[in-house]
Amino acid sequence: MTARGGDRVVKIGAATAFYNDSRMGIAQLLAKGGDLDYIIFDFLAESVMGGLGRGIATSTGQGFATDFVDGYILPHLQTLLDRGIRVVANAGGLAPTACAQALRDAAAAQGLSPRIGVVEGDDLTGRVGRIVGRDTRDMFDGGSIADRIADADRIDSLVAYTGAFPIAAALAAGADIVVTGRVVDSALALGPLIHEFGWGPDDFDLLAAGTLAGHLLECSAQVTGGTFTDWRDVPDWAGIGMPIGECRADGSLVVTKPDETGGLVSIGTVSEQLLYEVSDPQRYYVADVICDFTDVRLRHLAPDRVEVTGARGLGRTDTYKASLTWDEGWRATALIPVIGLEADEKAKRMGEALFARGDAMLRASQRPPFTRTRCDVIGGRGGPADPAICRLIADHPDRAGAELLAREQGSAISHMAVGTTMGMAASVRPVQRIAGFLLPKAFVMQHVTLDGAHVPFTAVTGGRDEASRAAPAPALPGLPDDIDPAFTVPLIRLAWARSGDKGNLFNVAVIAREPRFLPYVAAALTPEWVGAHYGGLIGNGTPLSVERFAVPGLSAINFVVADSMDGGVLASTAIDPIAKGMAQLLLDLPIAVSLDLHRHLHDIQNDRYLNAAKAESRYER
Repeated sequence: MTARGGDRVVKIGAATAFYNDSRMGIAQLLAKGGDLDYIIFDFLAESVMGGLGRGIATSTGQGFATDFVDGYILPHLQTLLDRGIRVVANAGGLAPTACAQALRDAAAAQGLSPRIGVVEGDDLTGRVGRIVGRDTRDMFDGGSIADRIADADRIDSLVAYTGAFPIAAALAAGADIVVTGRVVDSALALGPLIHEFGWGPDDFDLLAAGTLAGHLLECSAQVTGGTFTDWRDVPDWAGIGMPIGECRADGSLVVTKPDETGGLVSIGTVSEQLLYEVSDPQRYYVADVICDFTDVRLRHLAPDRVEVTGARGLGRTDTYKASLTWDEGWRATALIPVIGLEADEKAKRMGEALFARGDAMLRASQRPPFTRTRCDVIGGRGGPADPAICRLIADHPDRAGAELLAREQGSAISHMAVGTTMGMAASVRPVQRIAGFLLPKAFVMQHVTLDGAHVPFTAVTGGRDEASRAAPAPALPGLPDDIDPAFTVPLIRLAWARSGDKGNLFNVAVIAREPRFLPYVAAALTPEWVGAHYGGLIGNGTPLSVERFAVPGLSAINFVVADSMDGGVLASTAIDPIAKGMAQLLLDLPIAVSLDLHRHLHDIQNDRYLNAAKAESRYER
């Protein structure tokens, strides 16, 4: 199919990356973003779906992102309508129709009547018993889903990650605002592009390009300098610019941000976000297309303008990813500061004593013991002025058992270490677990409405294998001939890095600052070394299983570290349950280089190597 649109540019701004993200985004985009066509809002994650489901089950929530109505849209609705800027948001969660009705009612109270499209059908929570059987397997580790939920206190949610074509249908019908449930994050941008450019379900390269645009935009400021390795080079975090994608019918994209805002759009920031939470870059699966990002090329056009081209589509699957969340037990968490000499040792002993006391009190009340405990001591090693934080976590099958520790930890201020001061926080919440599996698309019946009226669209549920279009898996460069173990530099001098979680695994993307650096990085970062490194830091010392993928278009390596997240974001007891810091744990690794390269890096060390702006003027990729 030949896409319509010619040289026309569709401009999409991204206002949020997660539930309760800053309300600054939409205000900034409207004030400084220029002639935008769309603003997209991403609110959902696996853990959010579980929380919304729990809210419905306990009558404490409405099943959708309530702030979307009052906090994000209503203050700006008149402006959006006057300027013809359309909105696409997954704020509907488990109740898109209710979300749309709340917005409709609130708008009517202001004398406004936006046309609101709704995409539904992804919520399968009421069908868990018919969908999850003995042969339903976790998509990452192959474990039995049925066995895992056997002891669940409550199923919170089961949703399918659906695609972009229903969004396009709602826009084609005239929607000013489209509210969805759990669509694929990138579909929030792909849907508008399908509508604007007429892309069809078999235009795989274009769908892959639109998916990449959505993937780069949907985490908002992460592509404009948020969480960037070279954080000192990113100006004005307080006023960081929200991303804008300038999209064309041929699939090309320019990532930029509003003028006179903080942040940074560079080869580095875009590269990091491109590989964020991606496993195999040659097989990135979403509902509408299988994406190959291994030959994506970035080109710096001007300050804060990076062109993105080269995504390929390799067909589509006949399955959706399904995500299941459930509650299983309760967790107490407490943070207790300790001040003075040997604060770290005092905090460690305090934690051990509180767990022992808690177990004794549980036995006395004929309750089972804690199922899991963890004590982290943060700080306290830098002398008397360096306080320690005793971070305690205790899981228990019953709420009352978890509440016992949350209450008893307060006694430490007078019963235990000298220098113990007022606790910073103590809480009790359900332990939520998450599993993902593949579900045939035929199980999911989506429907689209516009102001309550049915909107027809064609659902494509069959797979189409285009594997023959795929190139062989790209290889990493060989061992450099001039490598000299006598000359080393920290990895951060050679590369940027970004990490993120996905279920019970995380990925780390390592992107060479210049293509010639990649062979030295690849020689040091073998899968075996990376697995041993993380096993020693976050595991029990046993090496973790690691896959390594080459991404030649970005001069990058992507690592996937399996069985590493302690059960997932809300089950994990770790300080970093979303793996945001895992890349940081690599960056001080000494990398052996050549004498010439060592001299080159040394010569420019006086002003910290390669800030992002200078890098852009020297090379493209």
